[in-house]
Amino acid sequence: MTYRIALVKGDGIGPEIVSSAVKVLEAVGGRYGHDFQFTEYLAGGCAIDACGVPLPPETVAGCQQSDSVLLGAVGGPKWDTMPGHLRPEKALLGLRAALELYTNLRPARIFPALKGACALRPDIIDRGFDLMIVRELTGGIYFGERGRREGKYGEEAFDTEAYSVHEIERIARVAFESARKRRKNVVSIDKANVLESSRLWRETVHRVAKEYPDVTVSDMLVDNAAMQLIRDPSRFDVVVTSNMFGDILSDEASQITGSIGLLASASLGATKCGLYEPIHGSAPDIAGQNKANPIATVLSAAMMLRYSFDLSAEADAIEAAVTAVIDEGWRTADIATDATAEVLGCAEMTEKIIDKLLLAK
Repeated sequence: MTYRIALVKGDGIGPEIVSSAVKVLEAVGGRYGHDFQFTEYLAGGCAIDACGVPLPPETVAGCQQSDSVLLGAVGGPKWDTMPGHLRPEKALLGLRAALELYTNLRPARIFPALKGACALRPDIIDRGFDLMIVRELTGGIYFGERGRREGKYGEEAFDTEAYSVHEIERIARVAFESARKRRKNVVSIDKANVLESSRLWRETVHRVAKEYPDVTVSDMLVDNAAMQLIRDPSRFDVVVTSNMFGDILSDEASQITGSIGLLASASLGATKCGLYEPIHGSAPDIAGQNKANPIATVLSAAMMLRYSFDLSAEADAIEAAVTAVIDEGWRTADIATDATAEVLGCAEMTEKIIDKLLLAK
């Protein structure tokens, strides 16, 4: 099979980590007989520098014509003073909208060999955790009406949170379908004690839940959820929540795994074409120094194989290779909590993963 993959390397460490994932995909293709064709497109700060806009039309068209998209990271201090419509992050929102990606899947689990990198108490870590955050991606406050106006105390700014029943129903179904393949439990997170949009969210999730009698569902306020993720992450299986709450909680979940450099994500819609990216930022302070951790991007590529291309065995092989490398004690600087650990650069860690991938039976 031939799969066309759009590469949006972006800014900072983006080019390094995407290049690592490409090498891993090429190794997978060689082992399993697949042909991955890669085409690069500009987005983010580099696109602003080259084209004057964060998301050029040719990038949108190229991504729409591809079978899937692999993205590194966008943004950095260089572009922090740009007006809102020209910020690098607008490229992400624009791509999600153009590809009609309304679901973001962010798995978070603890690697047993990395318990020392986790900031939680040992007794909490020993319970283990393996959760999936299902975040609504194209609605809510990030896409609502916004602006500035004169208020009681002078100039004020506003951003509007709005959700339709349709938007909530489709993300709820993704969560329940995901739970059916896991431990059959969904926690819906909202702020229904304050927000009308959350009250509609809660009503709609419970109505959809009737279609899934084999899955249990409960509600949790977002402030309590933030606490429970630290107190006992093992209680969570599938979490479904709004765009902004999901953005914040998934970053919190990343930290209890030991490093944000370990977590992958998949943005999906009604078609097989998805957008896959690590959840971390562009880390411009280490860009070009061979210090980046490629694991989150490599695992994002594995999610691409699983969700967009239905290549589960190939995805399993990548994930097993990453686990084997970690179990052997190989580390990038961000996860090297043991003074005796062998610290590798981005390129060297990538080669270790490929070696494991090719040697596995």
